[in-house]
Amino acid sequence: MPRRLLVLDVVGLVPATLGPRLAALARDGWQRSVAPVFPAVTCTAQASMLTGQSPARHGIVGNGFFDRALSEILFWKQSRHLLQGETVWDVARRRSPGLRVAQLFWWFNMYCGADFAVTPRPEYPADGRKIPGIYTEPPELRARLEQRLGAFPLFRFWGPAADIAATRWIADCALDVLASEAPELAFVYLPHLDYLLQRGGPQHPDVPLHVEQADVEAGRVVDAARAAGYEVLVVSEYGIGPVSHVEFPNRILREAGLLRVLWQDSVGETLDAGASRAFAVCDHQVAHVHVADPADVARVQALFAQRATVARILSGEERRAVGLDHPRAGTLVLEAAPDAWFAYPYWLEDARAPDFARTVDIHRKPGYDPAELLFDSALRWPKLRVARRLAARRLGFRNLLDVIPLDPGGVRGSHGHRPAGAELWPLLIGTAGVPAPPGAPETDLRCVHDLILATLDASGPP
Repeated sequence: MPRRLLVLDVVGLVPATLGPRLAALARDGWQRSVAPVFPAVTCTAQASMLTGQSPARHGIVGNGFFDRALSEILFWKQSRHLLQGETVWDVARRRSPGLRVAQLFWWFNMYCGADFAVTPRPEYPADGRKIPGIYTEPPELRARLEQRLGAFPLFRFWGPAADIAATRWIADCALDVLASEAPELAFVYLPHLDYLLQRGGPQHPDVPLHVEQADVEAGRVVDAARAAGYEVLVVSEYGIGPVSHVEFPNRILREAGLLRVLWQDSVGETLDAGASRAFAVCDHQVAHVHVADPADVARVQALFAQRATVARILSGEERRAVGLDHPRAGTLVLEAAPDAWFAYPYWLEDARAPDFARTVDIHRKPGYDPAELLFDSALRWPKLRVARRLAARRLGFRNLLDVIPLDPGGVRGSHGHRPAGAELWPLLIGTAGVPAPPGAPETDLRCVHDLILATLDASGPP
C-alpha cells in the first residue's frame, strides 16, 4: 500500500512568513526555497505542481486568458478540462489502482476526477443576488459539510471583508474529510496570507498577527494528518513583495488607438476584445498583450519599451524560453518591475467606468483586480453601505454593492514576476518520509509533482 500524503498549500509562505508550528514541522523534516514558475500566480502555480509541466504544456498561462473562439477574457474558471495533460493522481492511480484523492479548494476542482472535492461555487439567482455556496464531489458532501460547519463564508474568502474565517472553514473542512474519508492523497488550500500581504504589503505592522493566524490553521490540519499517519508536504505558490507603482497597459493601448470599448447605457464602458487591435489581460505583475495584426506588434512593443514599470517584454523565442509558448498566451508578455504591477482598467474617465468596476466581480472583470480587497476610502461608512444594500436586496430591491475603489493605487503587495532573490521564492516543507528536492535555483515548483509520486511510491512505513 502507498503511504498517505497531505499536500498543504499555504499561500504566500516564504521564510519571513513562517510561523512556529510550521517551523517545528520543518525542524523535524526539511525545508527548501524553490524557484517559482512564471507567471507566479495561483492558477499557473497550482497547474504546474499538479502536472509537473510548464504553462506551454498544461495551458494555464495565468489566472485568466483570452478565449479566441468566444472573443472573451475569462478569469477564475474551475473546470479541470482547461488543464491540459495528466494530473499527478492520474499517474499515481496507474501505479496504485484504487488510490483515493481529496482536492479541497485547490483550483481546477470541478470534474477533476478526485473522489472528494470541495470548492467555492456561489449561486446566482435571476434577481441578481450572489449567495454563498460550494461545489462538492460527491454532491451529498455539501449537505454534510454545511450541516457540520455552516455555510461557507464566501464574502470572507475574497473581497474587502476577507479574513481568517474562510481559511478556518477550509481547515475544518479538511479535518472532516480526513477523518471521515481517509483519502490516501489530499490537497488542501489555505489562502489567508494572501489578503493582508496584497492589501498592506509585507511591511504592514499586522503581518505577524496574520502569519500567526495562518500558522494556527495550518498547524491544526498538519496535527490531524500526522496523527492519522500521513506524511505532509507543505507548499507555497509565490512570495508577495512590496509595490508602489501601478501601470495601466489597457489605457496605454487605448490612447494609442488600438483598444476599442463598447458603450452601454445601463453598464458603462466595456472592453471589446474581439474588435480591438490590441488589449492586455492584466494579472498581478504579468500582462498578456494580444495583438490581432502581426504588423502592429513592433508598434505595441514600442509603447511599453521605455516604461519604468515594465522590466521585460517577452515575445517569440523569449516567450518560449520562459515556458509560455502556448496559444492562450499573449503575443507579447509584459513582466513588471519588482515594485510595480499591472491593473486592468481601460476607461479614461471614472464617470464612464462600468458598473461592475466598483464591485467584487471576479468573472466579469477582464483582468485581476486586487482593489477588491479594499473598501473605497471615499466612502465614510462602507460597511454600513453594504448592510443597507443587503437589507434592500432582502426586500426585493436590486442594487450594486459598489464599495470598491476605482483607483487601485492602495494595493501595497503583489506577485507574478520571478524575483531575483530566493527570499520571495515559495517555501516547501516536508516530513521525513517526503524526499527533499534540491534548493533554489536548481529546481522550481514543478518538482512538487515528482515529490508526491516519490512519496506515494515508497512502500511501508518510513
